[in-house]
Amino acid sequence: MATKIRLQRFGKKGKPFFHVVVADSRSPRDGKFIERLGSYNPNTNPATIEINFEKTLAWINSGAQPTDTARAILSYKGVLYKKHLEGGVKKGALTQEQADEKFAAWLDAKAGKISGKSEGLATSKADARKAALAAEAKKKEDKAAAIAAKNAPVAEEVFEEEVTEEAPAVEAEATEEAPAAEATKEEGAE
Repeated sequence: MATKIRLQRFGKKGKPFFHVVVADSRSPRDGKFIERLGSYNPNTNPATIEINFEKTLAWINSGAQPTDTARAILSYKGVLYKKHLEGGVKKGALTQEQADEKFAAWLDAKAGKISGKSEGLATSKADARKAALAAEAKKKEDKAAAIAAKNAPVAEEVFEEEVTEEAPAVEAEATEEAPAAEATKEEGAE
């Protein structure tokens, strides 16, 4: 019987959730399976993957073939790297202690990358929130200033002073123009 490690889809439309299962290759995608190995939730960032490492490694070693997506998930969790190191121990290229040290170093590096991504996402989200709040505060201040300018009473005293200052100047110009106009009338009459 050919066995496959594959994903079984659950969840509603647009929000998938997958179980990682071992199934006969002839059974349908969401049909009968042999054993459930874990779960995969792509809706979170980074994606949440829970795998029973020992069971999955045992199935891989016994010949179960993962699908492309399942292979990527198992590689991400280190199952395939552990199989690779065990193959090196069987061939005599490594000792078990060296293989364990390499795998532990790989796990530490992987955990550092994942935590770095999580922290980077959290800080970028916080920065975006601060920028949005600052923009909103500025917009609110601008709107308040515009409303205050609109509702402020026009200073009548200032307007009256401008009118009274302009009035003598206009009268003076009118008196200067009036004799000139009379002079032109007299010249036209002669």
